[in-house]
Amino acid sequence: MEDYGTSTYGDRAADVYDDFYPAGEDTAAAAELLAELAGDGAALELAIGTGRVALPLARRGVRVHGIDSSQAMVDRMRAKPGGERIPVTIGDFADVVADGPFRLVYVVFNTLFALLTQAEQVRCFRNVAQRLTGDGVFVVEAFVPDPSRFDRRQRTGLNRMTVDEVVLDVSEHDALNQRIDSQHVILRAGGIRLLPVRLRYAWPAELDLMAQLAGLRLRDRWAGWRREPFTAASGVHVSVYGR
Repeated sequence: MEDYGTSTYGDRAADVYDDFYPAGEDTAAAAELLAELAGDGAALELAIGTGRVALPLARRGVRVHGIDSSQAMVDRMRAKPGGERIPVTIGDFADVVADGPFRLVYVVFNTLFALLTQAEQVRCFRNVAQRLTGDGVFVVEAFVPDPSRFDRRQRTGLNRMTVDEVVLDVSEHDALNQRIDSQHVILRAGGIRLLPVRLRYAWPAELDLMAQLAGLRLRDRWAGWRREPFTAASGVHVSVYGR
C-alpha cells in the first residue's frame, strides 16, 4: 500500500465509520472515565474522528479539543449535535498541535498504532507530555498484540454479514516491523469497496518505555473502561500515564 497516507483511512471510511463502530455502552463508559480524569480541566483527543467519544465527553461538561488528519471525518462530527462547538486542528496528531495545557490527552480505539514507526510514536508521547498540566494524564486505549492470530503472516476473517452485504477483513502481518496491513473488503450487489488500514502495533511494555522517555510513568492499566483488572489474558488495555 505505497500510496497510503495519514488521512487515507479517514477519508475513505468517514461515511461508514459510525455504522461499523456505533456508539454503545463501552463508549458511555469511556466518556464517564475520561470525564473523571479530566475533572475541571480541558481535554484533547488525538484523532478525534467523527466524535464518537468526544461528543459524549463534551456533554458531560468537559472542554474538548481535537486533532485529526482527515477533514472528511471531522465534517461528519460537525454534522452531529454539538459537533460544531468542538475546536479541531487538522494535521498529524503526532505533532499534538493544539493550544494547551490540557488536564487530559487521550487516544482511543488503537489509533496510536496509526503512527507507523516507533519514532513517530515516541514523538507523540513527547509532544503530549509537553502539553499536559502538572497533574495531567495521557490515556491510551489499544489492543494487546497477538501474533498467533496470523497463519503464514496473513489472516482473513468475516467481520459482518447481512442479506445485503458481506464485510471481510484481510490482513498481512510483518512481525519484524510490528506492522499490520489490512483491507476491509465490503461486498455488495452494486460492487466492491476497499477500506485500507495500516498499523504499527506496540506491546504495553514498549508503550511504558515510550512514556518514560517522555518523562511520564504508568499510573494505572485496566482491561477496559470500567477498570476491569488487566491480566495476561486481556486483549485490550486502557493505560493512564502521568508525571
